This record gives sequence, structure tokens and C-alpha cells, in this order.
Amino acid sequence: MRGHAAYWRGLMAEGKVVAFGPVADPKWPYGIALLRLRDDADPQTLGANDPTILADAGFRFEIYPMPSVVLPEASSRE
Repeated sequence: MRGHAAYWRGLMAEGKVVAFGPVADPKWPYGIALLRLRDDADPQTLGANDPTILADAGFRFEIYPMPSVVLPEASSRE
């Protein structure tokens, strides 16, 4: 899992990941990542290159679009 976290931290440093981390769903634990990609970028590639996915240990990567996103206004960040 260290390689998994380091991989996503690296993508964050590149500006491709806004946030990521585990979700404590009592039914089934999983992780989530919010991506910020150019329109021509393929998010499937990011998941396919995750060390946890490459280890073929039963994990999977799914992509779901967010039709709208609510962000703080620029003036509230100053």
C-alpha cells in the first residue's frame, strides 16, 4: 500500500489529483480520488498504472464522472 499512496501523491504533485484517501464504509472499505485532468487525458490510464492494480491482488479501479462540482469561490480562498 505504500507504493499505492506514493503513486497518488506523485499524481497530486503533478496537479492531476485534488484529493484522495480511504473511505470508511462499514459495508466495504474503499478509496476515492478526485481528479483534475485535461479534456484529452485518459483517467483509465492512471488507474491502470496504480501499483495496487498492477499487483493483481483483487483490487479494481472504477471511474465515475461528476456532472457538476461545487467549489469555494476564489474570493473565499484569499
